Amino acid sequence: MDGKKIKLLTNRFLVVLFVALVLVQIYHPAKNNNPLVTNDDITKLYSTPDTISNILHKACYDCHSNNTTYPWYNNIQPIGFWLNDHIEEGKHHVNFSEFGKYTAQRQARKLKKCAGEVEEGEMPMDSYLWIHKNAGLTAREKEIFLLWAKDLSQKISTTSGEKS
Repeated sequence: MDGKKIKLLTNRFLVVLFVALVLVQIYHPAKNNNPLVTNDDITKLYSTPDTISNILHKACYDCHSNNTTYPWYNNIQPIGFWLNDHIEEGKHHVNFSEFGKYTAQRQARKLKKCAGEVEEGEMPMDSYLWIHKNAGLTAREKEIFLLWAKDLSQKISTTSGEKS
């Protein structure tokens, strides 16, 4: 191929790519925006001190509840699709807005898993913290969260008759 053909193909490819990026802006996935706190929310079901509620809202609820605070770049596709997928996956693992819909045994397991993820530094995820610097947990916040989550998990297990 000569240089003119390569340039022509490159230009056509760039035009097609541009048109595709423009067209994909038309479709936006449904937003995970339900500010209503139902009786199934973990903060309604169990004693949740303000410090824990603050930790949950700053570090967990964007991906693990029914109420995400979206960044401005969510409106740019395909980033919006990627964020939506990330939120759906997070809610699949644990949804604090629908915590009351889980069985007691499942609640206890999910809390134990959450504690393990925080303890191992897996949550909040690094990719989330790159943009949401304020979502990072201090050593003290981690300690407070871990004590609360482990204690509540144990109480739920004991109340439900599950052996831990």
